[in-house]
Amino acid sequence: MPTRLVDLHTHSSVSDGTEAPAALIASAVRAGLDTVALTDHDSTAGWSEASAAVAGTGLTLVPGMELSTRLGLNSVHMLGYLFDPAHPGLVAETARLRDSRLHRAERIVERIAADYDLTWGDVLAQASSGATLGRPHIADALVAKGYAPDRSAAFAGILHWRSGYYEPHEAPSPLIGVRLIREAGGVPVIAHPATRGREPNVSSEGFEALVDAGLLGVEVDHRENTTAGKARLLELARRYDLIVTGSSDYHGDGKPNRLGENATAPEQLDRIVDAATGWVPVRG
Repeated sequence: MPTRLVDLHTHSSVSDGTEAPAALIASAVRAGLDTVALTDHDSTAGWSEASAAVAGTGLTLVPGMELSTRLGLNSVHMLGYLFDPAHPGLVAETARLRDSRLHRAERIVERIAADYDLTWGDVLAQASSGATLGRPHIADALVAKGYAPDRSAAFAGILHWRSGYYEPHEAPSPLIGVRLIREAGGVPVIAHPATRGREPNVSSEGFEALVDAGLLGVEVDHRENTTAGKARLLELARRYDLIVTGSSDYHGDGKPNRLGENATAPEQLDRIVDAATGWVPVRG
């Protein structure tokens, strides 16, 4: 029996991907996926469209979200799967995060505009209606204006935190993020926490605290996690019996990441489904 191909981290145009949720589902089918999770930043607005698009495809959709959290100056993203999208605490926090992200983006554009011909209208032109606006849309505007060849170059240059245009993003602590997802009946999995040559961006003691708060998994197979970082994450997963995932972090044309380039073992997906009480997968 062929192995099921499971990709548990993707973004649509609801946040910073370039494909609408239905188009992302079509791309997942073409890529040969058996299961895909939609995990837009701080938003569940794409769930309905993606769920409808799955019908008749044979694809299974795992509705989710990538929740923004922060530990000191470190951004720590928390993937949440199969939670209740109407849970009051999570709804209130994600609304606050989207508002914070919007005003942060406006401040960044004001700073950039002092040196470059860039307006807030240029940024809005790069986002779909209702999208969670953020730095990726500023990057797309910089590309459209000819200041960078692509989104990655914009982030490496004008939008780099050392450039002088950077603004921090307000977000709850990872502990609060984990608790909110669990309270909503979801499964929290920390996203790509060992990137760019660093130790995991949460210490061993921090992991223990997250596990105590309800963390259930860790994203290990991700192109930004280093080899040494993956080994460390696997050690932590064994120590705390965490679910281990792998995924593409697909953004359409917004990143070079390709659907299915990293995958989650089917038995690990089964653990996520068994642990969730807030929502169920949508089977096409």
